[in-house]
Amino acid sequence: MVGGLADKAVTDPWKESMGMRKSYYAAHVYMIVGVVSGLYYREFTKAKDFEGDTQLALMHTHLLALGMLGFLIVLALDKQFQLSGTRLFTWFYWFYNAGIAVSVGMMFVHGTETVLGSHVPTAVPMIAGLGHILLTVGLILLFVLLGKRLKEVMEPST
Repeated sequence: MVGGLADKAVTDPWKESMGMRKSYYAAHVYMIVGVVSGLYYREFTKAKDFEGDTQLALMHTHLLALGMLGFLIVLALDKQFQLSGTRLFTWFYWFYNAGIAVSVGMMFVHGTETVLGSHVPTAVPMIAGLGHILLTVGLILLFVLLGKRLKEVMEPST
C-alpha cells in the first residue's frame, strides 16, 4: 500500500482491456488535439502577422510528446506489466491528464494573449505551475506502480 492506495492486480480480462483502451483513446485524442493546436498556431499567427515567440509554438509538441507518445508508451508498458485496473493506475491516469490539460490550457491562454499583444495575467504562469505539479504527481504514481510490477516479475515464484 502506497499512501493509502491499495494496489491489486487485475484478474478480469474485460477490466484490463478497458484500461488499455483508455490509454489508446487518450493517445488518439492527444494526437488530434496536438495536430489541431499546430494548425491553430500557424494560422492564428499568420492571420495576426505575428513574428515573435509565443507559447502556442510549444503547445503542439507538448500535446504530441507528453500526450500521444506518453500514452503510447504507457500502453506498451501496460501490455507487458498489467498496469491498468489498479488504483495506482487510475490515480496516475487522472493526475497526468489533468496536468496536461492545465499546462496546455495555460499555454493556449498565454500564447493567444501574446499574439494579440495583450497583457498576460500573472495568474497564468502560476496555474501553469500547478499543471506541472499535477504532471509530476502523475509520473511519480506511474513509476511507483511500474516499480511494484518489476519487483513482482523479478521475484521468484513461490
